[in-house]
Amino acid sequence: MSESEQTTAPAQNRKPKRRRRKPRRRQSNWDLRQFQVPAVAGKWRFHDFDLPLPLMRAIHAQGFEYCTPIQAEALRQTLLGGDIVGKAQTGTGKTAAFLISVMAYFLEEPTPNGQKPGAPRALIIAPTRELALQIEKDAKALARFTQLNVASMVGGMDYQKQRESLGSKIDILVATPGRLLDFHQKRDIDLNEVEVLVLDEADRMLSMGFIPDVKRIIRYTPKKEERQTFLFSATFTDDILNLANQWTLDPAHVEIEVTVENQADIDQRVYLVSDDDKQRLLVNLLQQESFERVMVFGNRRDLVRKLDDLLKKAGVSVAMLSGDVPQGQRIKTLESFREGEIQVLVATDVAGRGIHIEDVSHVINYTLPEDPEDYVHRIGRTGRAGAKGVSISFVGEEDAFSLPEIERYINDKLPCVHPPEGML
Repeated sequence: MSESEQTTAPAQNRKPKRRRRKPRRRQSNWDLRQFQVPAVAGKWRFHDFDLPLPLMRAIHAQGFEYCTPIQAEALRQTLLGGDIVGKAQTGTGKTAAFLISVMAYFLEEPTPNGQKPGAPRALIIAPTRELALQIEKDAKALARFTQLNVASMVGGMDYQKQRESLGSKIDILVATPGRLLDFHQKRDIDLNEVEVLVLDEADRMLSMGFIPDVKRIIRYTPKKEERQTFLFSATFTDDILNLANQWTLDPAHVEIEVTVENQADIDQRVYLVSDDDKQRLLVNLLQQESFERVMVFGNRRDLVRKLDDLLKKAGVSVAMLSGDVPQGQRIKTLESFREGEIQVLVATDVAGRGIHIEDVSHVINYTLPEDPEDYVHRIGRTGRAGAKGVSISFVGEEDAFSLPEIERYINDKLPCVHPPEGML
């Protein structure tokens, strides 16, 4: 990559939110010679952004080498201190994009003198507990070689334990809107010192009715001229763009299209099957094929419960994830699935979106989603980080109307075949 290609425009004139780069001390036990990534035309490396050494060490430990498109585009803007409004689906690397930017800033600009306990420097708002906890986990992994403190506040978890975490300084706080407001109303949290605000999956916060709470939270933070703001959404509706206009200042707009081209390592299959034969096909596939870690999607909670019962009776290692499952159990289920203790996870779209689980080998669409975009989100659970993945969709009488809409949306024709011999 040429030097001219790596040159970015200066940030907009505004009250400075950022930063003059300062000399960094090298760590004696690790340096960039241990993290060599060759330059490749058309790709950005994390080396190209002159990130702090402890952060580069964590990026290396995570196995990252080249930036995803959303990471490259976002970092080119955010590392200069600018606001960003990003369109990107789950699985494109947007979480790492905003976490790396926040941590690079904080490592270059040490904690202000007199920072109060319970007064975070960065606030990340997410619509669901699962997503918030995943962001917290990713943040702790990236902060492992730093002194940055990461905490979370989510509903359905031990309130007192979360309250105790506020006794020390917090650099990055990840929260769901309701629980954050609970802490703020009790004066346990102070948002006056927020320097960076991240709104993740803004479209989901809108659809779930959280925007009034989010507006209240933002009013407690410094004015948009005095903070840096990132807003990410899978879609750019008029409502989302209006909110972005209210909450950001001269933002750069970055769009990574929601297409299956971003999931080139996914083998997509469509099995034509009668609705009455779907259960038999699902059981036989899971019992006879060498599937390692599988997510099965259904459109309704009652269907997910039915499939969970069916597979348990068939001796399949399975658990379900839906709004009916208590929060504590959902977190245990996700961890068991990540660790390989559970082979199959049956989920609804709401429960499944935003979950980051490595090494999902197969996604099975027991029913096709009503919204074509959800098809892309579903199959995006597999084929991550260069790994091969397989998506299998069962298309019966009730699904026939959804298939053409999905094909138009992804601009591709899906091969429809009968199930393999012996599966029915």
